[in-house]
Amino acid sequence: MTDRQSPRTAHTRPEGVSDATVKATGKLSEALETVEQARGHLYAFHQLMGRADLLTGDAEELFRKAGHDEIAERLGTEIIGRNIAEGRWTFQLVEEFDDGYWSDFRTFEKQVRDELVQGRRHLFEAEMKESRRTHGRRHHEACPAEEQ
Repeated sequence: MTDRQSPRTAHTRPEGVSDATVKATGKLSEALETVEQARGHLYAFHQLMGRADLLTGDAEELFRKAGHDEIAERLGTEIIGRNIAEGRWTFQLVEEFDDGYWSDFRTFEKQVRDELVQGRRHLFEAEMKESRRTHGRRHHEACPAEEQ
């Protein structure tokens, strides 16, 4: 909700906005939500790869203790600390994604909302909620009581 919107109008279609515009901005927001999910998976990948590298270090130590020095040496030089992409560890991929694609997509989506629907978010979903809820029934309110 922006400063210029009351709680009651935050999810109300501005005057003159077409169904097609609500649908298009809704689809763009859905795409952004999918990018947000992908970002979460990227962070999970980053953490899993870091843990895997540390566990591989533990395995190297155990191979040494078991008398398998050649395997431990190969593990330590070929796998441990290795880039997962050309010149990059996962933290570098995360930073590049965050600073580039993710930030640009978020900015673009907000600019489109500001330009077309007065910055209002989730209009498509709000209208779907309105069409599906049972008016006057508890737990089917349009918004929390303090916002009405």
